[in-house]
This record gives sequence, structure tokens and C-alpha cells, in this order.
Amino acid sequence: MFTIINNSINNTILLVAILLIVGVLTTKFSARLGLPSLVFYIIVGMILSNFIYFDNASLTQLFGILALIVILFEGGMQSSWKDLKTVIKPSISLATIGVLFTTLIIGICAKMILDVSWLEGMLFGAIVGSTDAAAVFAVIGTKNIKRRLVSTLEAESGTNDPMAVFLTIAFITLIQNPDSNILSISLSFFWQMGFGLITGLLMGKLTVWSINKINLDSSGLYPILALAFAISTYSFTSLFNGSGFLAVYTMALLVGNADLTFRHSIFRFNEGFAWMMQILMFILLGLLVFPSQLSEIFWQGVLLSLMLMLIARPIGVFLSTFKMGFTLKDKIFISSAGLKGAVPIVLATYPMLAGIENSQLIFNVVFFVVLTSALIQGISISPLASILGLSGGEKLTSPHSLELVSMGQSSSEIIEIQVKENSVVINKTLLEIKLPKHTLITAIIRADQVLTPTGNTEILEGDILYVLAPKSKRKQVNHAFMTKQGEKGV
Repeated sequence: MFTIINNSINNTILLVAILLIVGVLTTKFSARLGLPSLVFYIIVGMILSNFIYFDNASLTQLFGILALIVILFEGGMQSSWKDLKTVIKPSISLATIGVLFTTLIIGICAKMILDVSWLEGMLFGAIVGSTDAAAVFAVIGTKNIKRRLVSTLEAESGTNDPMAVFLTIAFITLIQNPDSNILSISLSFFWQMGFGLITGLLMGKLTVWSINKINLDSSGLYPILALAFAISTYSFTSLFNGSGFLAVYTMALLVGNADLTFRHSIFRFNEGFAWMMQILMFILLGLLVFPSQLSEIFWQGVLLSLMLMLIARPIGVFLSTFKMGFTLKDKIFISSAGLKGAVPIVLATYPMLAGIENSQLIFNVVFFVVLTSALIQGISISPLASILGLSGGEKLTSPHSLELVSMGQSSSEIIEIQVKENSVVINKTLLEIKLPKHTLITAIIRADQVLTPTGNTEILEGDILYVLAPKSKRKQVNHAFMTKQGEKGV
């Protein structure tokens, strides 16, 4: 008996390992085709569903939420506050008004096409109302797209999930209790957003303070500490009926733009962990679908996908960005970048767990819409950017990274400094730069070349400097590379 159980566990572990390997390899394959990798992960899950029976919506929802926390945390940390603060107004408008209009329009279409009730149609609209950051940037991440557009899509994708979650839960509540107070439900939206935003800011400050002040025995513990704070942020916020996803994104945005000890270790760990969670989540979501059922809603799914991509999303974008400085080409591109991903499929499990009458139909159609959206928009978005003149070719990124790896406690760290335009150190030699005591510039990256610094090395705009310094001198080091307007060089 023990041997049978042991073999079963070993087979499961082996299956997970194979899935991760396949997931990593398909990521490289999808990049060459210009497709979001989620398409391949879902297909793998659908193929496995022919051999593995899986219908646990509760487990899928739990794992999906955990995966989304990790993905949102990683995405928020990678976002630049300097870029995002210039597009706050259109991003918030897209994440709220845009999602609302998309929900209403596609909800009406779903009512007519799927022959469901008005509330069930609106529920479907709410579920597919949000865009997916991971899917969008898997496609345009290597393209040098107009910075304002990228920042807008980045902020929208990180902040529109709470609106979709709120509308989904609100329509489920109205379906189960038609006499529910609509005013009370509407007011709860402001509580969820407000509490989520405030909690995210407070937890972000606490996370930064903890990481920088607590001297752990191993550098490998800092990424785990940061991730633990992200999960705690979601849990605490949700406990008081706030928007956990908004709190996590806000907290991650604050953490990612702060001066952190072992910054690169935290970033690299969460980047890899987010990929792993994304791979397993989409495969699990694929397992939850029975391919034979998709054929039954083929034409409904295609029709709703086209209406979502060509009618609902563009109308939502044009109305929510009215008089906000976007050109017609900009709006067309933003409309085409409304790729669907994990959130709609995870939200589609909510009606199933709530026992809504047409929940299985809604889940199957949502799944079909996500898959077709990723396929059609994933293939067309990069060529469209080039046609509209919004792409400058391949994005240039430095392939180098350097960080002090400590096996135990260390009072020093490697600080990465990017020399920005108007920095006070441009055209100065290293001997002319005033740095704190016990500070050493260990390497300079210029274009794709790693330079060995000497006292006579001249600093140029765009250089990336790696500075070995005591942790207590981090602010002084950053101050030495400030721009003439007082902005840090990091």
C-alpha cells in the first residue's frame, strides 16, 4: 500500500517537473511567434484534461488568487513611478469607467447571444472586462513602444482587476438576492478601493522599512520576506472587505521604487517565481476545461470575442480617454492591447462556486474568449504598433547585472546607479566625484560593454554604475549622482 502511495506522489512530482520544463521551453517558442505564452500553457492543460480528470473549481480559484498576488507584486515592482504618475488620470479612467462601459456593452451582447438573463449577461461582461498585464507585456515587452502608451497600459492592467472583481461579486449578489440594496453595493466600491489604496501604501512603507532595517542571516531570505509582505497585504485588506489586488499593486509599486537592500535578489526571485506561478496557473485553468464542451459554444464564443475586441473595448477606451491628450492612433493601439488573461478565467470560477444556474456555460465562453483574444490580439498587436508608427524597433536592454552575494550577515551592498540626463556627474572623472568613505565603484556598463573603472574614467549619460558601499551610506551614494533638478540617479 505504501509503495502505491509513494509511486503516486513520485508520478505527481515528475508531472509538475515536466510541466515546468515544457512551460519554460514554450515561452521561448511563443516569443518567436509573437504570442502570449499563456496560450501554450492553456493548450497544455487542455491536452492533459483528456488524461486527467479535474473539476475542482475551489482549488483552482485559491491557486489562481495566489498566482495573481505574485504576478501583480512582480509587475508592480517593475513599474516606474516616474512614468506612471504622468498617466494616472487616463489609467484610472480606463481601469474604472473603461471597464464599466466594456461590461455594459458586452453584457448586453452576452444576454442576446447566450440567451441568459440580463444579470447573467452583465456578470459575463464583468468577468471579461479587465485586461491582463502579463499577456500584454509578453507581446510588447521587446518592442520600443511609445513610453506614454506603455505606462498607460501598465497602470491600467495593474489597477483594473479590482473593478472587475467588484462588478463580478456585485452581479452574483444581485442574482442570488434580487432585493439587495444597490446603493449599499455601490458605496462598498468606494470602501474597497479606498481601503485597498491606503492599506497598500502603509504596507509598502512597512515592507521597505523592514527589508532595509532587519539584518537577516542570509541574502536569500529577503525575497521571501518581501513576498510574505505581499501575501499579507492581500489577506489583511480582504479581511476587511477591501480590494486586495489594488493593495498588492500599490504596495509593490512603492516597494519597487524605493531604495532596497538586495534589490536585485528580490527582483530576480519574484520574476522567476511569477513565471512559475503563471505556468502552473494557466495549465491548471486549462485542466478545468473539457475541450468537447468548447465545440458546443464555438460560434457564440467567436461572436462575443469579436464584439469584445472590435466594439466593447474600443468604445470603453474612446469614452474613458476623452480629451486626455491621446491621438486617434494612440486610442486604436490601446484598444487593440486589451488582451485577456488569468483574471477573467479565475473570476469565472466565482459563479461556479456560488451555484449560479448557467455558471458552466459562462466559464466555457469566458475561457474561449480569453483564448481567442490572446491568439488574435497577441499576433496582431506588434505589427499594428509598427503600422501606426508607434514602435521604434527592438528595445535595448543591458544583459548585465551585478550584486553582492553574502553567505551571511553583511554591512555592505552593491548599489546600481543609472546616470540620467542632467546628472551632476556627467563628463566628470571618478576622481572628481565625491563619494562617502569605504565606497568603491566596481564596474561600469556602457552600451553592451563592461568597463573596469579607474580614477580617470569619465562618466557619460546612460552609464550604469555598480557601487560597493555600506548599507548605511545608500542615501549619500544616491545623492552624489542626483540630477541638477534634484532627482536621484537610480
